Parts: sequence; structure tokens; C-alpha cells
Amino acid sequence: MVGKNILAVLVTISSIVTPSPVSADCVVLLHGLARTSKSMSKLVPAFEARGFRVANVDYPSRKKPVEELAQIAVEKGVDQCEVEAAEKIHFVTHSLGGILVRYYLSHQQLPQLGRVVMLAPPNKGSEVVDNLGRVPGYSLLNGPAGMQLGTDAASIPSSLGPVTYPVGVVAGTRTINFLLSQFLPNPDDGKVSVENTKVEGMADFIELPVSHPFIMREDIAIQQALAFIATGEFTR
Repeated sequence: MVGKNILAVLVTISSIVTPSPVSADCVVLLHGLARTSKSMSKLVPAFEARGFRVANVDYPSRKKPVEELAQIAVEKGVDQCEVEAAEKIHFVTHSLGGILVRYYLSHQQLPQLGRVVMLAPPNKGSEVVDNLGRVPGYSLLNGPAGMQLGTDAASIPSSLGPVTYPVGVVAGTRTINFLLSQFLPNPDDGKVSVENTKVEGMADFIELPVSHPFIMREDIAIQQALAFIATGEFTR
């Protein structure tokens, strides 16, 4: 009887310490404008705990236009995932990162493409750029890509068509930047309005009470990202 009890305990311990099976899928994380891969770091252990391989990509968001950043950032992530022989490559993006994925996939094919979660993406641009783009110092702070994110017909978001792959959009409804919010239709997250996060063809959409700068660090947003990558829909 004692031997059986010891065996049961050992089996229990083994089940606790044994890691989750490694998935054949890989998730590419792409940060937003004027941020670094460190801003997405909280997502890494969350996805790894579910068995995904993760490529947390750093790219020079303020130094080049969207056209160049898309090639640099997306291909960097794809290359890392291909080294791991990933069967599917998913994306979780913040802000500008979502536009880079859209631009890349509108010009390149990715046979291993899985699902895409966009956190606070300016899919229809941002009125902040419309109003402040010509203010001295704005372009210096936000770089060429930041100047391309307006709502006018010449902006990069306006030039991209509907998405034709599984996209889930997470929009924030709280702001900590009340100055910038003055330029945005309510509700907004301080950088982009809820309405302008939407994109034609998206598979799912959800609003969360979070702000633009911190959405990728919020547990509720991370859980929704995990849900969409795993199932193709958000949880309610």
C-alpha cells in the first residue's frame, strides 16, 4: 500500500513538472511605433506555456517607412519560425506592427500563415497624425512610418484592402493621454479610436477597457490573444 502511495505521488509530481507538449506552431510578436521587443515580453511566457514557439522581433520603427519596416520585421520573424520548422506561423501585433503585417501580406504570400491578432491597430489610420503631423518635432519623434498613419487617402492604412486571412482585432476603450484623445472620436485608447481599429474582413473584434500604451501588457488582452490564436475567436 505504501509503495502504491509513493508511486501515485511520483506520478503526480511528474505531471506537474512535465512541460506542455511543444507545438508545431510559432507566434511572431511585433511591437508598435517607438517601442521595442521588450514591450511585448509579457506575451512570450504566456504563449510558451501553451506550447508555442515564440519569435519576439525587434525592428527600428522610427528609422524607416512602413514599406521597408514590413520587409525587415515580418521576414525576421518568419525566418526565426522557419528555423524551428514551424507548420503554422501566427502573429500578435501592437499598433504599427499590425500595419506591417497587413502591408507585407498584401505584397507577399506566406504559405504557413496561421492567425493574426492585432492589438490597438490603426487599421483606418489615426486622426492624431492628421492633426499633429505638421507640428515641429512630430516627424522627428515618430519617424517616416509614424507620418504614414493618417486617415487621408494617401496614408498607408488607406491603401491596404480587406484582410483575407483570419484576423482578430482588440481595441482599447480607455485613455491616459487626454491631450491626444481630444483629436479622436470617442471611444478611443489615446492613440486610435475604436472605430479606426477595425478592418474589413476581420474574423472577430472585441473592445477592452485598456489604454494604447499598455494593452499588450494587460492580462485580459493577453488571454484574448491566446484564445484567438488557439481557436480563431475571442472569448466572451
